[in-house]
Amino acid sequence: MRLYRYIGPSDIGARAGIHSTGTRVTTPAHLAKWIVATHQLADAEGRIVATFVVTAEGILLLADRASEHVQCAGGQPVRSAGEMAFAYVGDAWRVEEVSNQSTGYCPEQESWPQVAFALDEIPLAHPGRFTTPCVFRRCPVCAQINIVKDGYFACAVCGADLPERWNLDADTAR
Repeated sequence: MRLYRYIGPSDIGARAGIHSTGTRVTTPAHLAKWIVATHQLADAEGRIVATFVVTAEGILLLADRASEHVQCAGGQPVRSAGEMAFAYVGDAWRVEEVSNQSTGYCPEQESWPQVAFALDEIPLAHPGRFTTPCVFRRCPVCAQINIVKDGYFACAVCGADLPERWNLDADTAR
């Protein structure tokens, strides 16, 4: 299991401080309480969309969608990070959509089992995969963080070829 360290802009990371703005969600009742307490509003499809991280301990933390992942995590390493969309279906909350879209942590798609574990522990029904998976790579020439689109492994800034393997950890960045 990989832990992802924050690799985003240092000024954002510095504002994260030592206290997490994320709310621990360990039961469906915690999720419902968080939605009400933070005045979450449904999107056009009736879903509540939130920023999430899975802590090093495997706990789901949620924050407002406009929040930075590093703030949600209190600057700590995470097992995964991204966005989740919740919907109330029948008589229960469920995760309708989930992505690993976090340019601060850049988690791999392979972090899905960590997200599934956290959701299964709550328990919350989920789609069983990232519904919108992101592929992140750092350019070996200009160091820009890129989201690879349509399998096109080229830097959006300088055009250099991007590596096939994940390379955003400090040990593998160059």
